[in-house]
Amino acid sequence: MSKSKKLEYRPNDFVVYPAHGVGKIIKIEEQEIAGMTLELFVISFEKDKMTLRVPTHKATDIGMRALSTPAMIGKAMDVLKGKARVKRAMWSRRAQEYEQKINSGDLIAIAEVVRDLHRGDDQREQSYSERQLYEAALERLTREVAAVSGDDETAAIARVDEMLMSRAAAA
Repeated sequence: MSKSKKLEYRPNDFVVYPAHGVGKIIKIEEQEIAGMTLELFVISFEKDKMTLRVPTHKATDIGMRALSTPAMIGKAMDVLKGKARVKRAMWSRRAQEYEQKINSGDLIAIAEVVRDLHRGDDQREQSYSERQLYEAALERLTREVAAVSGDDETAAIARVDEMLMSRAAAA
């Protein structure tokens, strides 16, 4: 619970919250909860119309992190170009693993889910649950790509699609 950990983030910084993706710190406030005064990050997730309050001393423990570097975005894009790795385990087990990767907040893990669940036009149709997981991972990935590059989400989606299509062309 060191002081240096608490002040890493300032209002207007974008952060990644593992379970919700990219959000923006709108303020840091103090609130009294159960007789204790807590300092809280107030994080807004504009797209989800949601506001989250996270105790500043717990932010690192729960996996909240700064946006990825452009180099990390490049690595994630390289992952998208790779060959899909589909395990032969039962779907329920794979779905659970994909869900954990998405909620880990780890950009590379999220990119792996997008890569593994992406279907080209020539491939079989996705099941409803596959599509849900794919879209959740894609949204997390494109929001972070957009926030890091300063582009809008449409440009980020186009960039991700381009990487996925380059893989299909190489195959």
